[in-house]
Amino acid sequence: MTLFDNTSDDAVPRRRFLSGGASAAALALAGCAIPRDPAVERRRLIAQKRERDTRYYRELYGPISTEQFPIPAVRLDVVKPKFWRLEVPNTTGEAPGTVVVNTKTFHLYFTQEDGTAMRYGVGLGRAGFEWSGRARVAWKRAWPKWTPPAEMIAREPELEKWSAANGGMPPGIDNPLGARALYIFEGGVDTLYRIHGSPEDFSIGRAVSSGCVRLLNHDIIDLYNRVPNDTPIVVL
Repeated sequence: MTLFDNTSDDAVPRRRFLSGGASAAALALAGCAIPRDPAVERRRLIAQKRERDTRYYRELYGPISTEQFPIPAVRLDVVKPKFWRLEVPNTTGEAPGTVVVNTKTFHLYFTQEDGTAMRYGVGLGRAGFEWSGRARVAWKRAWPKWTPPAEMIAREPELEKWSAANGGMPPGIDNPLGARALYIFEGGVDTLYRIHGSPEDFSIGRAVSSGCVRLLNHDIIDLYNRVPNDTPIVVL
């Protein structure tokens, strides 16, 4: 047998030993792997979900080109996520088919048959223009005209050009009622309050209006499609 002869009796056992040693080393390394920190893993999963949600809402609130007037994308950086549209459990205590406005949290709910509710962020009336109670959605309009009431014109005379006598403000993306409006009546009397769209995305979650409830244009379109005439409304 030469020095380089690999056919010796101990060649196979040596190979087995080396192979077995490598496997043992791999198992040892696997056994010594450091497990993920649960807190780090939880933050990673939360970050992943947030990214998925953001992608979903960028699409949901993206530009709309199929409307009578094109609607630009919502600037999600100025609307807090808690005011983005979301289906939630119905905790309002109201029967299905009811519009509920929670003025404390700046949310509007439309209750559904399956125990859930669609929740939307809203802007509400500023100090001195708040309202509450029970009423109904008497009727609704897509891309409505806006006719400021006489009281508003008295405060802001420059609005006279949009008075009822002058035909109101034509519909459009800059119209204060936005893409849709729901008209609120108490009994048979127009309260002059509206649930309507608004191009002012920065106003959601704030008390800025003259008593009306404003939603993002994207959200008022969704609500409009769900709410029939004579829907009860409760403002808390």
